[in-house]
Amino acid sequence: MLKRTVAVAPDAPALSFFLRARDFRRPTTWTYIELFEEITRAANALRRLGVGRDDVVAFVLPNLPETHLAIWGGEAAGIAFAINPLLSAEHIRDLLNEGNAKWLITLESTPGTDIWEKVSKAAAECKQLEGVLTVGVGRYIGGLSGGAFRILSHARRLRRKAHRGLRMLSFRNEIAKARADRLEFSPPRAEDVSSYFCTGGTTGALKIAKRTHRSEVFDTWSTQNFLVDAFDVGKAIFCGLPLFHVNGQLVTGLAPWSGGAHVVLGTPQGYRGEGVIQNFWKIAEHYRISAFSGVPTVYSALLRVPVHGHDISSVSYGFCGAAPMPVELFRNFETTTGIKILEAYGLTEGACVSSVNPPAGERRIGSIGLRIPYQEMAVVRVDENGDVAGFAPTEEVGVLAIHGPNVFDGYVHAWQSEGIWLDLQGKRWLNTGDLARQDKDGYFWLVGRKKELIIRGGHNIDPKTIESAIEDHPAVQLAAAVGRPDRHAGEIPVLYVQLAPDARASEVELLSHAIARIPERAAYPKSIKILERLPTTAVGKIFKPGLVSLEIEDVVRQEATEVGATIHSLSVAQEPKRGMVVRIEAEGDGTISLRKKLGNYTFHSEFVAHTK
Repeated sequence: MLKRTVAVAPDAPALSFFLRARDFRRPTTWTYIELFEEITRAANALRRLGVGRDDVVAFVLPNLPETHLAIWGGEAAGIAFAINPLLSAEHIRDLLNEGNAKWLITLESTPGTDIWEKVSKAAAECKQLEGVLTVGVGRYIGGLSGGAFRILSHARRLRRKAHRGLRMLSFRNEIAKARADRLEFSPPRAEDVSSYFCTGGTTGALKIAKRTHRSEVFDTWSTQNFLVDAFDVGKAIFCGLPLFHVNGQLVTGLAPWSGGAHVVLGTPQGYRGEGVIQNFWKIAEHYRISAFSGVPTVYSALLRVPVHGHDISSVSYGFCGAAPMPVELFRNFETTTGIKILEAYGLTEGACVSSVNPPAGERRIGSIGLRIPYQEMAVVRVDENGDVAGFAPTEEVGVLAIHGPNVFDGYVHAWQSEGIWLDLQGKRWLNTGDLARQDKDGYFWLVGRKKELIIRGGHNIDPKTIESAIEDHPAVQLAAAVGRPDRHAGEIPVLYVQLAPDARASEVELLSHAIARIPERAAYPKSIKILERLPTTAVGKIFKPGLVSLEIEDVVRQEATEVGATIHSLSVAQEPKRGMVVRIEAEGDGTISLRKKLGNYTFHSEFVAHTK
């Protein structure tokens, strides 16, 4: 797709990058021909290092131009595996082993980040790993400070120790030695696996999804066509979401490049970078940004930055996915900025985008829009045993399913793919796990996630019902309802909130506000808890397993107090096969009673002997 754009607009700007928000007027820029040559070099360099079609190249990188070279060069030569650089060393190690990574591309030792420290520790424990390619940021720092930084980087590389014979090379040096005019090997086929992505969303259980070149190219092509002229030559797209996520890669990467647009990559941390949100309207004015993609937390933050005095007339659209946007936030943002929000829906297993509100048609607030062209999307009836009972009629809530060339090939571990496929009219559909309805005009509406339903004594409660009841309170910025384990009801709803900056409200006041707006008594939250900041994933979604873990820990401690058991250590973790697991180190006469009490809960408990 990129090669086709090169033929049409070789000298058009393809990618601009600035390391710090205050330097956004002095970016490093690549034209389409320059970017295409860099990616070709990266692919050839990886093949020379022994990366074959079925070999995995993992990358643990922030948002850098080299990250794109790792992604697209890695996919051309083998399989690119995106790993979140915010993960712990142990988690990175486990993913490298699970994905059977052959080479790893990561950031060199750099002040202000611990990526190298974590990754080097992880790499030392991966027997199948053959080598590590490092990336530096010195080339993006100008002046004397840039020169000093590059000298220090060179000194750090000389001091760097290889682990158990791992080859340690500079990614840029290897790229420089490779040819740029063509691939030195046969290009991949449509059905070949192109990438691995960790998935699991807000439910916590991580899996590695296998995607093909066909799925990524089709999804990019279909999305681009649906959005009409959003990614045309001359348009500029801001990328602030992480490049280890499908939205960052495709919606603010491959899709714009397939149409000839200019991608502006803003700092290694994207929206999280120092000064990015505060300077966003200046950046939009300078580059004449036409569209950007974000999650509700990004829009909430941007709403607090004054627009007055900035010409943002070029900005036509803000894409919003990953999590539902509160209606009031949607309306306030559009009224304040004049920017149209296009709510969308997608998942890693569907390449990225599955539905979008039409840019030139009616946008229905709260809807995830219409399906993209040539991908089928439907609401399906699934009975209590998980058996398909046919398509659901208009307005009936059911399981959301998709079928099309964008659907992935399954997970790396086959057992994790069990139960995700639905057989309908001779076609294999992907069960997304989301609950939805479709209106008479074809618009889809999410009504909850099956995995996130709070089940109180057999009564299914949609968390959104509780969250919506508090989101219109002027003091509330974010809200998340989760199920607190209960030995009698199974779960009871509790509500966590994050207050808006400088806002004040008591838990009693908020609880009264919510209860007055919740239509069913069973959904009344048992309590409301105010946190300074709700836990979020790297792309800004509220991370509900973190909140569930807090509730489980609180339950265990309460039960221990009642039976007189002394807890010395307690940890809660999400395991792929067993779900939430509590590990407890306790002593005292009540320990046996505590074991019995915890057996009444749905989470798993493991006791570890206390060592003095």
